[in-house]
Amino acid sequence: MSDASSARTTGEPTGQPGAHPQPPRQPAKRADMVTIADVARHAGVAVSTVSYVLSGKRAISAITRQRVLASIRTLGYHPNAGARALASKRANVIALVLPLRSAMHLPVLMQFATAVVTTARQFDHDVLLVTADEGPAGLRRIAASAMVDGVVVMDVEMRDPRVPLLRTLERPSVLIGFPADAAGLTCVDLDFYRAGQACVEHLAALGHRHIALLGAPPVVYERNTGFAHRTRAGVTETALRHGVAAVTQPCEEHVDAVRHELAGLLHRHPELTGLVVHNEAAVGHVLTALPALGRAVPRDVSVVAICPDEVAERTTPALSSVLIPAEEVGRQAVSMLMRKLAGEAVPPATLLQPRLTVRASTRLRLPGQRQPQAG
Repeated sequence: MSDASSARTTGEPTGQPGAHPQPPRQPAKRADMVTIADVARHAGVAVSTVSYVLSGKRAISAITRQRVLASIRTLGYHPNAGARALASKRANVIALVLPLRSAMHLPVLMQFATAVVTTARQFDHDVLLVTADEGPAGLRRIAASAMVDGVVVMDVEMRDPRVPLLRTLERPSVLIGFPADAAGLTCVDLDFYRAGQACVEHLAALGHRHIALLGAPPVVYERNTGFAHRTRAGVTETALRHGVAAVTQPCEEHVDAVRHELAGLLHRHPELTGLVVHNEAAVGHVLTALPALGRAVPRDVSVVAICPDEVAERTTPALSSVLIPAEEVGRQAVSMLMRKLAGEAVPPATLLQPRLTVRASTRLRLPGQRQPQAG
């Protein structure tokens, strides 16, 4: 065999006349050239399955979804958002309407927002965060712009002025929270009435007969915010049913205000031995102020809070608490919104049942135990 023919066989160029080198190997596809069909082949599923994973229009098993998402990451697939929106008439964006008002505890709010964003990405949707307090006008502006496919609304008031518009809005919506009249709406939240009830029942079972609710800042009650209103009702009505004397006190979040309000409560009601705290930013200050006022926790005063677990677990002593399930609420809100976008029926009201975890801040009050004196 000649050198030239050998070169043609191996693809090695010889530089001799008549030698034709083999074309160079084709480079791997660029990410912007990868198609949905490539993803389907790589994942071993139908093209329609990949489409459903991306759009969220149909339920796909968790195993299949993870396989498709892994192939998308491996291949670097990026759907053409413009083409997809034209084909589906969807923006693949949802709005989270979270007006930043006074006396809102941002760390907890961001837990809700993070859950909404994370879940939306699982449905291949981005999130437009709307923080301006524009009321109905803001919702109308968002819907008219066609920027979003649907809306998640937070910080819901009992007589929320946004509710009438939400009932008529063409875009589907889900509320995190409940107005007084939830007819025609889709709402999800912790059952705050039963959360307050659980706190009182826990203290009553430990023998406490004089308790107080240290609640959110006054402006939260003035806005008639749903979660604060329902917690207060749960505390006062449950205390009445159990023969427990209960008082309620709004409280600002800073340390001086907490100490001032607690001192006033203990002066007016020296018989207090149980305290329910529904003010996430104040719980640490409460546990600092009570010993300074001559009340040890839990020897003299048992304290139970409604707050995230990470707040309850990092205090000294660790707080008995009802969990605020921000992650679960956010996940359910987005999942229901996606089902509404797909034309599926969803329950109008979803109330998550409270879960109380007993920790070191509450204990049994012994019969005949001497009432502590106010400091």
